[in-house]
Amino acid sequence: MDHRFDVTERFAEGAQFIAGSLRAGSSGRTQDVVDPATGETVYSYALAGMADVDAAVDAARQAFPEWGGATPGERSDTLHRFAAALAEDAGDLAYAESLNCGKPIKLSNEFDVPGSIDNAAFFAGAARHLEGKAAGEYSADHTSVIRREPIGVVGSIAPWNYPLQMAAWKVLPAIAAGNTIVLKPAEITPFTSLLFAQAAQRAGLPDGVLNIVSGAGRDAGERLVGHPSVAMTSFTGSTAVGKRVAEIATGTVKRLHLELGGKAPFVVFDDADLEAAVHGAVAGSLINTGQDCTAATRAYVQRPLYDAFVSGVADLMATVRLGDPFDPSTDLGPLISHAQRDRVAGFVDRARGYATVVTGGEAPGGELAKGAYYRPTLIAGAAQDSEIVQSEIFGPVLVVLPFDSDDEGIALANDTPYGLAASAWSRDVYRTGRATREINAGCVWVNDHIPILSEMPHGGAKASGYGKDMSAYSFDEYTQVKHVMYDNTAVARKDWHRTIFGDRP
Repeated sequence: MDHRFDVTERFAEGAQFIAGSLRAGSSGRTQDVVDPATGETVYSYALAGMADVDAAVDAARQAFPEWGGATPGERSDTLHRFAAALAEDAGDLAYAESLNCGKPIKLSNEFDVPGSIDNAAFFAGAARHLEGKAAGEYSADHTSVIRREPIGVVGSIAPWNYPLQMAAWKVLPAIAAGNTIVLKPAEITPFTSLLFAQAAQRAGLPDGVLNIVSGAGRDAGERLVGHPSVAMTSFTGSTAVGKRVAEIATGTVKRLHLELGGKAPFVVFDDADLEAAVHGAVAGSLINTGQDCTAATRAYVQRPLYDAFVSGVADLMATVRLGDPFDPSTDLGPLISHAQRDRVAGFVDRARGYATVVTGGEAPGGELAKGAYYRPTLIAGAAQDSEIVQSEIFGPVLVVLPFDSDDEGIALANDTPYGLAASAWSRDVYRTGRATREINAGCVWVNDHIPILSEMPHGGAKASGYGKDMSAYSFDEYTQVKHVMYDNTAVARKDWHRTIFGDRP
């Protein structure tokens, strides 16, 4: 079934969703949304301004007492209906995601959309399990109880690489815990966030619980982070922007969750299954055209397998099919924009001065030249301290370096500022066990790279940020823990009062 629709008609009222209604932004500036596969503008809208952020936060603030006071079962029922509504909209969501981002439709259909639906189903169940420590007499004269309570209004900022999944990761744990939320998607990728909010409304989520402001970071984003009525900020994006978010958030002493950049190492020991490692490296480095903060970007291969690995990856990369995102046979779509393609090309072109481009390293010609396409690229011979190894490229580029001892391989894996994800490849359980312990990253895969699960947390260490998306662990970000203590003695004068009243009768 073809789920294509006219986005101009679908979002004719505007790209802001506030208090249950689409509306136009009030900034006085417009934003073109460009199909990166063709370079054509498919939608233009009025950007959100500070007044729109204020209206969205006010709507969330007004909705909080009722939603925060709902029972876990009531919130769970709404989220179950939300998951069903998303499933009904699966075709529209996949089309909008591929149109907006240039993702191959098979990626949208098989990864982004079902993953987001599964997230909704998971948090529908998790909403009933906001548990604290059991009540008990930790003091002989008192009973202590731990409560988990929602924080209030959450202001979240999502990136452009996975607009639908990032909306799900930000919104679902927040509202499952009883918070209300204002989400700012990247201004160049608003479509699926708006469809997500409309599905939530259709499922019975009260107006104001979920609001979308589509605006630029410098005004809408900074206003949201600094807003005095926003109790928490969750941000996913680059480390540089994350630092700015943290600076603004300190002005109102907000709770802060940051999921930032990555430069994931892919460590192949000399007893690894070579075929599996080659296939894993190509898939792990090229998913979403490499625009994934957990993508495999640095392959460290123990010297006995190095030459065969380089040859195998180069051969497999050469078979990857670039093309129309809506062609089911397309493997790799364009980058998000021509500017991002040129940024990636700049990294590769500079690397030619100190490393070898084994395959790729260019934009395709012909019909694809109109889009932001770039060929899968493998680079060898770079030094560990070079730009191509140390910097986040966010494109279809894999760098491969050799290592000798296991000690060296793990040390090289840890030798960047980032710590979001990594993988270790070996048939030896002791080797992989050591790698999972010693590689400093929020997730370490063994003999695979990329799979994520709603039940498992996602988040990083070092310059990759802190806090978790997905799983029950994400509730630690979106709830505050309160200790309630009850006196059990009914005695007016407590023994400890002697520290104040002395020895008076």
